[in-house]
Amino acid sequence: MSGIIRVYKRDDEGVLHFREGWFDEDYSQFVMNYGVVGHQSKTEETDVADAEAAEGLMAAFAVQCAEDGYAEIPDEEQSWVVAQFALKTKDGTDRDRYLEEKAKDALISHLAWRGLGTVERSEFSEYKLNIFCLCPDVNKAVNAIKVCSRGEDLDFTKLSIGAAPYNEPGNFKLKHTAKPANSFSL
Repeated sequence: MSGIIRVYKRDDEGVLHFREGWFDEDYSQFVMNYGVVGHQSKTEETDVADAEAAEGLMAAFAVQCAEDGYAEIPDEEQSWVVAQFALKTKDGTDRDRYLEEKAKDALISHLAWRGLGTVERSEFSEYKLNIFCLCPDVNKAVNAIKVCSRGEDLDFTKLSIGAAPYNEPGNFKLKHTAKPANSFSL
């Protein structure tokens, strides 16, 4: 059994909340992660006897989320946020590939525990490392990427961040840069 249920809801003040649920096979636990998008989440674990019991908890979790007004946010309603690191070489070095893995791992964790989205892929382009994140809130994701980059020593001075609507991946707007620039390109 694999998979994660990830759902969102806006409260009466317009604040976006999230809930996630999954079965951690390594620890035989159903894990629920929840909170306000952009803030460190709370987590609750429930010991589970077997995969069948976990499926029952997943189903009950999905029903409760729906009853509470939570729903998935379709990809089309999210945005691409790209963390881009300037490189010294055109195609990247072994050190750059290490940065790619370290940055992806750090961003996966940092974004997930705050309900800010998922790291979808990474790629090297000319003199750049691009890490593509699918996010429900651009501004909060940009701030989280900056915090994560500083905290994990991910070459913050070489970081630029661009964002584009999901359906307009060629229409990136610059959201952050450590160097003088007016535009963002992959």
